[in-house]
Amino acid sequence: MAPRLKLFEWSDGFHTFTVAASSRPKALAAWGSGQDLFATGLAKEIDDSPDAEAAKASPGTVIERRLDVKLPASAPKKGAAKKTKQPSAADRKRVEEAQIALDDLDAMHGQAARRLDEELQAIRARREEERTAYEAQREKLQARLERARAKL
Repeated sequence: MAPRLKLFEWSDGFHTFTVAASSRPKALAAWGSGQDLFATGLAKEIDDSPDAEAAKASPGTVIERRLDVKLPASAPKKGAAKKTKQPSAADRKRVEEAQIALDDLDAMHGQAARRLDEELQAIRARREEERTAYEAQREKLQARLERARAKL
């Protein structure tokens, strides 16, 4: 006759682990626990559970169920309401000076980028002129070479 199955359960606070086993040592083995969870009060034998049928259907298999954990809203601590420190005139001046320096840097970068774009356009135009002159000269020399070869 098969040993009578019992339901055992323990929780880590976030999950519930249920197993159907014939004894506490077999339940601990199924959970892979190296300590006696029953002695510490973390595990217990139960009569019924939402996972009871699934555990009984496959003895020795751990059924894990995630728990809904709702943390209480933390109450403000007494005396925690501190007055917010207003920035000093010196702090505001440092921020203003830093903003001006940043705006100046952005403007100088924009001007430099525009100058480089203009130089790039000029270089491209010179390159096109050079290519056109090269092709014209090459055509003349190619024709001269063909005439010279024809006389051979």
